[in-house]
Amino acid sequence: MADAAGPLLAVENLRVEFPTRRGTLVAVHDISFEIAPGEVLGVVGESGAGKSLTGAAIIGLIDPPGRIAAGRILLAGRRLDSLPYETMRRIRGREIGAIFQDPLTSLNPLYTIGRQLIETIRTHLHTSESQARAAAIALLEEVGIPAAARRIDHYPHQFSGGMRQRVVIALALAAKPKLIVADEPTTALDVSIQAQIIQLLKRLCRDHDTAVMLVTHDMGVIAETADRVAVMYAGRIVEIGLVADVINRPQHPYTVGLMGSIPKIRDERARLTQIDGSMPRLTAIPVGCAFHPRCPHAFGRCTRQRPELMDAGASRAACWLHDPAARREAMSEQTQPGGLDRARSETGTPGVAGRAP
Repeated sequence: MADAAGPLLAVENLRVEFPTRRGTLVAVHDISFEIAPGEVLGVVGESGAGKSLTGAAIIGLIDPPGRIAAGRILLAGRRLDSLPYETMRRIRGREIGAIFQDPLTSLNPLYTIGRQLIETIRTHLHTSESQARAAAIALLEEVGIPAAARRIDHYPHQFSGGMRQRVVIALALAAKPKLIVADEPTTALDVSIQAQIIQLLKRLCRDHDTAVMLVTHDMGVIAETADRVAVMYAGRIVEIGLVADVINRPQHPYTVGLMGSIPKIRDERARLTQIDGSMPRLTAIPVGCAFHPRCPHAFGRCTRQRPELMDAGASRAACWLHDPAARREAMSEQTQPGGLDRARSETGTPGVAGRAP
């Protein structure tokens, strides 16, 4: 979804580090993306890819010793990553909302949901108690809570899991933010409730013209909800594009593997695609492309040099297979027996067979 006035959120060359006694661990490495007003950007990948940490960096919730070591985060042109804590605290909730995986961790069990909604509204919008209560009831009705005027005085434990997540969505929208960071908002719910929450989130974002960064590992949720999708691996974005293009015509071998591992109703294959190996530890990120030890198409350059995002069909992918000069190099290596094994031995990077189980 394009916006002539520019993106609402711009993340530029973001790097998140965790200093340790044994060295500095880079958890998010030089990622850049934009989100337009009203757009839903899905961020997908395996556990440990850096999805949730990217969202935490945007919200300003990275706990020490973690830190944003480089790059910029801009919301409507205003830089966020260098703001003082109190200034960022006022922005969090007012201009950026958050929806987390487990609603029980987002709601205080000692307070009624009405008290929590009213406090949020009054903190950010500076209204009277009666106005805030009326706004809270309207929000609960909008997210589908029946008998909202009565249930506003109930406690979180008196709601089902799906209803609690609706309350959390109401909390995220309470101060009318421009952006919502939704971190696995449907994972803790059963399939039928997931579909309801997805439809609710889409409708509310459309009605409020709110942008969403949707973090998930579920490509089905991405297909149903997002406009564009960014695929992350080992702290980097390896592919980004429109959802239909990435799902139907994936350009990075990792994305191809992810899509091949999803069962399809009309697919008669006996076995699904399996990506050999596992996500590398932060202490053992390979030289070159981080995916090359698991990649069936890796060649010499993949073991030596990290690719940047480049045009790949209708999407952008960080893969040397889309660089003409690198492709010629790969073709020449195919005529030389042991070319890739020799390159891996020179860089000290094991192949999949050589990795610890």
